[in-house]
Amino acid sequence: MTPRRRIVLVGALALLAGYVLPVLTMSLINYLWGLGQGFCNSGLPASGVICGGGYELANLVMAFVPLVVFVLAVAGVWTAARWCLRPVRDLAGPIEHVGPQNLGHRIRPRGDDELARLARSIDQMMDRIAAGYEGQRRFAANASHELRTPLAVQRTLIEVGMAQSLNEAQLDLLTSQLLATNERNERLIEGLLVLSESDQGLRARLPQRLDEIVGTVLATHRDRAGEAGVTVESYLVPRTVMGERVLLERLVTNLVENAIKYNRPGGTLAVTVGDNPALTVVNTGQPVPAEAVAGLFEPFRRLARDRTNQGGGAGLGLAIARSITQAHDGLIAARPAEYGGLRVDVQLPAAR
Repeated sequence: MTPRRRIVLVGALALLAGYVLPVLTMSLINYLWGLGQGFCNSGLPASGVICGGGYELANLVMAFVPLVVFVLAVAGVWTAARWCLRPVRDLAGPIEHVGPQNLGHRIRPRGDDELARLARSIDQMMDRIAAGYEGQRRFAANASHELRTPLAVQRTLIEVGMAQSLNEAQLDLLTSQLLATNERNERLIEGLLVLSESDQGLRARLPQRLDEIVGTVLATHRDRAGEAGVTVESYLVPRTVMGERVLLERLVTNLVENAIKYNRPGGTLAVTVGDNPALTVVNTGQPVPAEAVAGLFEPFRRLARDRTNQGGGAGLGLAIARSITQAHDGLIAARPAEYGGLRVDVQLPAAR
């Protein structure tokens, strides 16, 4: 029986008892009072003494009647409440044993009453928790793999250097390879730290000129774009958003660096700051399958499946961009560009 039906049943019984019990009590009192009056008026010996003591006992009993009724009423209400809430108590049993070892446990209720809706909400919550837990586990596994690969390379290079004497050219090559591997480790660790900080939310929200931030980032990347043979086009209009400047700079930097890195010689990079979306970054790189776009926002996910072809990146650029956008209460979306490459749109709430 559902809690609603139990409560309705208890309420109906309480109303019935509230109507019937006073009538029965008064009828019993009148009946006993009539018997007592008949005994006292019977003229039997010592009936006066007995009746006098009976009146005093009756008055004492009547004085304790409200207390007895109150105690019985509290006991009845307590018992009825426990009985009504028993389905909820039975539901709490399976939930309190759920942990990381059995996140797949689901209640799967039947019916459409309040308890069933609550159980379905708990199942949906468990789905989200399980997805988040699996995402964290996958993230940790990927991070371990990404860190293990360059460390193994470093170890191999060091062992090669220790195993034999190197001439000056070989030593320069070894040190340059070690330096490049170490720089990649630094970028990976820095990306993990930024991702962790952005996931924790913003410390402060201040008005920031997005067009000025984008202009500064583009100015610092024009040389890199020129070396890659990429033409930079910008269309910036004044736009103010609320947020942290450092994180917004990181958001724009990641999108611009990705657009340059995965572009083609002679290609273009178009950056637009406007009203809606607030920021658009479009590049002309290799064609991107539409079904692969959503996966690019996952940590360590790249379009190329070969992990050894890193291109200097750690696979965290778009994941960090998504996390920063969400921390600013915004939305980020991507789709294949018209002439190859990727188009990324970022929507951010305007400053009030």
